[in-house]
Amino acid sequence: MNAVAGGWLSRLRTWFPDREFFMRSQGQVRFIKITGRVQMIAAGAVVSALVLWGLSMAVMGWLQYRAAADRLSLLEREATVAKSEERVGAYRANIQDVADDLKARQDFLEEMTEALPDDVKNRGTVSDSSGEAAKTVSKVSAMIPEAAALAAIEARQLAYVEKLTRYADQRAERSARAIRQLGLDPNSMMRAAGKGAMGGPLERLASDSDGSLDPRFERLGASLARMEALDRSLSGIPQYRPAAHSMTSSFGVRRDPFNGTTAMHAGIDFSGPTGAPIYAAAKGRVSFVGQKSGYGNVVEISHGNGMITRYAHMSKFHSRVGQEVAAGDVIGAIGSTGRSTGPHLHFEVRVNDRAVNPRPFLEAAPHVLKEARRVQPERDPARG
Repeated sequence: MNAVAGGWLSRLRTWFPDREFFMRSQGQVRFIKITGRVQMIAAGAVVSALVLWGLSMAVMGWLQYRAAADRLSLLEREATVAKSEERVGAYRANIQDVADDLKARQDFLEEMTEALPDDVKNRGTVSDSSGEAAKTVSKVSAMIPEAAALAAIEARQLAYVEKLTRYADQRAERSARAIRQLGLDPNSMMRAAGKGAMGGPLERLASDSDGSLDPRFERLGASLARMEALDRSLSGIPQYRPAAHSMTSSFGVRRDPFNGTTAMHAGIDFSGPTGAPIYAAAKGRVSFVGQKSGYGNVVEISHGNGMITRYAHMSKFHSRVGQEVAAGDVIGAIGSTGRSTGPHLHFEVRVNDRAVNPRPFLEAAPHVLKEARRVQPERDPARG
């Protein structure tokens, strides 16, 4: 450390050597000597003065910048407040315009759901606020005339919510009745549907100023959720004939074609030439493509609610795992792989991994579901 300091001191001394000046005055010569130390002190004073001047200029510039920025921010806030005040003033001065905008939105909502039948009746399961709403409109009109239009729109919206709730309940009941006619339990199917993974950010709904949700809206949400779950259950019920050929073997106990013993046949068989198309029996997602012991080449489709369909003995695959299919989509071709005596399709329906007879679904489902699903565009539900 001392060596470094000594080196710098030696270098400074070379920059500021002792200097002598002479002055002649009235015939006399005088010598003036300025040492290196005095020169270094003077140079240091000059540099210090320059540094202080630079710092003061920087501080002044920064203060001026902050003052300008603060003035600009204040102006922006004042402009924002002015805009908000203008908007509030506009609402107060033109409350009818606000009411007209809300009415146009309500018209749009009702047009979006114009399929709602006009004869939806209250069966006691949904409130009817029409009488109380009329009293509210009358009272508001008398006390706050400028708000009469808004009160009328609120009454109209509540009536619409109740009508939509009744429609959802009636449609859900039709779907549940159709599912029961096919020998299935709609409640158990809905419970199975509720076991799927779900998630997302929490976004609470509120319809009142205190943050609470009007119970009529809660009731509508529950009814729509039940209707949607039962609609999904309907779309997953086998209803499309998986092969366009005759049925050769039924579900149940039969004589085994290989060893002649009595055995359980867990599906139904359709004869057909090798390469003939195999169709998805219902909407779903392909969950398995590959080989299974005794079945040969197999495709399985999951239809939700614990229901799957299985297509066996295929010669070719025309689907892949994870693929979404609709009823009637080609998923493979008839073959004779696995434990088979000749080309045919072995078709199974399994509910919670238990084999059930597919025949009632294929024979009755197209007719039973037609009424329950009449509001949806349908593919021709049966072949052959």
